[in-house]
Amino acid sequence: MSFIKKVDHITYACAAGTIEKWAWFHIEVEGGTLINRIDDVRPGDPESSMKIWCIDYGDFGIALIEGVDRAKKSQVTKFVDRHGDHSCQHVAYDTYDLKKFQSHMRELGGSARGGTLVRNDGFGVLKQMFARGYSEGDAAEATFPEYVQRPSLGDADEVHITFAEETGRGFYDQIEDAVAAGDEEPFFDFSKMPSKWQVPVPQT
Repeated sequence: MSFIKKVDHITYACAAGTIEKWAWFHIEVEGGTLINRIDDVRPGDPESSMKIWCIDYGDFGIALIEGVDRAKKSQVTKFVDRHGDHSCQHVAYDTYDLKKFQSHMRELGGSARGGTLVRNDGFGVLKQMFARGYSEGDAAEATFPEYVQRPSLGDADEVHITFAEETGRGFYDQIEDAVAAGDEEPFFDFSKMPSKWQVPVPQT
């Protein structure tokens, strides 16, 4: 049984001063539509923040983020310093049932970065879970998965990709909290993987 329905969105971290260039690429070259532009998700924070611009392709979205450095370097800037301009920070997967997936994931050794974020995006309740990094290390520099459950629209189960300021602020805060706490644990503890597990035969 698959817990994952499809890719919901991909988030790319942009180097300082390049978010406009990449927005042009995704909109004019690929044909996406800018649906949200937030130039500061933490306007009252004297230390750091980020921009988040969101582009819709109908079935999935692209989120562009760029660091806003103030008293200290933004976590997005730190990510770009390590991985490069327009590097994939995370892929978000749309789940059939986020709560069931979370329970299954934890049983097998996975852990979230923080609590589940819940908000109403105009179409119903949207749930989001940001996992820890795939590899052990600085939370600001890690690539990680996100898992969401989006509302259904009608019998056709069409999904409209939407983003909001509180979403960007929520995952930024979770990473900041992890850095402050020195939490460098990876997403998965593979000790629960059976020692004799074998790759399944591909289905034809």
